[in-house]
Amino acid sequence: MTNRVIILAVALLISCSLGAPIFAQQVVPLPDPVAADIRVHPTGVNVNATGSTVVFLTYGGLDDYEPVEALWCAELEDAFPASGLRCRPDTIFGQQPIAFELGSASGQRGFTDIMTIPPSVARRAYQRAQRGARSDFFYVRRFESRSGAPDVFVPVTCRMAGGGARTPFALLDVALGFDSEAEVQSVRRGSTLPRLHATIAYSGTGQLQGRWEVVRPGDAPPSERDLLTEATLPVEERALQRRYTEVGQFSVFLPPSTGQPVVLPGPDPQDLPTDVEGLYQVLLRVEATDDKEGDSDLGAAGAGLGVVNSGGVAGFPLPPLRYFVGSSHSAPIPGAGALELLRPGHRITMAHDARVSFAWTASPAAAHYRLDVTDRSGGSVLSTTLPASQGQYVAPPWMRDRTDDGVFRWRIVALDAEGTIVDKTVWRTFRIRPE
Repeated sequence: MTNRVIILAVALLISCSLGAPIFAQQVVPLPDPVAADIRVHPTGVNVNATGSTVVFLTYGGLDDYEPVEALWCAELEDAFPASGLRCRPDTIFGQQPIAFELGSASGQRGFTDIMTIPPSVARRAYQRAQRGARSDFFYVRRFESRSGAPDVFVPVTCRMAGGGARTPFALLDVALGFDSEAEVQSVRRGSTLPRLHATIAYSGTGQLQGRWEVVRPGDAPPSERDLLTEATLPVEERALQRRYTEVGQFSVFLPPSTGQPVVLPGPDPQDLPTDVEGLYQVLLRVEATDDKEGDSDLGAAGAGLGVVNSGGVAGFPLPPLRYFVGSSHSAPIPGAGALELLRPGHRITMAHDARVSFAWTASPAAAHYRLDVTDRSGGSVLSTTLPASQGQYVAPPWMRDRTDDGVFRWRIVALDAEGTIVDKTVWRTFRIRPE
């Protein structure tokens, strides 16, 4: 027994002198993962202390990182073992609502984010300032690595202002309507429509410019991205928006906002087409303009070169205005609503065992409806035709498992008695949580 101990001890001494263990393989430590150098521009903005604020942000240097949630808070803390500064949990004001998430990949390893600060967040920051605390607060976006590297937190400073000249020029609400009492405007073929207008609530100050367009019967309907203002999109997507028949242009300087909306006159009614029977849509297309309070420098963010103009940004798709052209027996019933999606809500997440119920408003020109459900890439999951008297549909249970990631897109198509498409909604997205 003693000889064995001596032999083992000698062997251990020899192995140590040679620099290599004999009972285990040599372990080479891996270098610690290095977090990406993610930057943002602008790094600080003036925001409305008493209402909503919409800001165009550009992030660069993402590499294999992808954006996750975004929070508003009063104070920051070191995010170790992650990188950057994160919100201190006891000072959080709120989270960016998923319905307002309009961000997308952009430029060279970049990400475009539309920060929409709701009045509730601004109010909490204002009340905190009234108690003697600092008046500024923070918007913090978390980025997650697909390769397991540490998370990165990137803050933007929000400085409270009055919502006037020193805040970004943004649209906060837009409503289109005809100068008449009818909820649904219908005219005979060849007739002239009443005048129309847009009521616009905004923040900041700047040049509101753009054009009026009409979607004629038979045209491909606009997508949700087509209904966004130009300044809401990454610069490389702006030229890709679908164009329709132009019926007018506008360029109006909006003075520093006082909180009161402005009324933008519509195009000449004589220019609105009524030569073909069917459903038309009038679109307000707002173009991007220079705005020193909100423009984004791609070079400063590490996402390319140049400055992206963001005057006229909006955190929502601009609603179209519909009118119907037809004979008296085919005209819609006064007071009937236009075709719109009701539920499920856009970009909501549902439990795996939840009942998926689709609902929509009635279209005055529809004899039938077609419900289309696809996966994220557009592959068909479900398509069914329903009578015009039916405004809702409960999906079969098997639909929940027809996508790999649980993400679904859906829309409603209105058909006349001959099966011709007379109206379509935009695509909406929802997610069913995995089991």
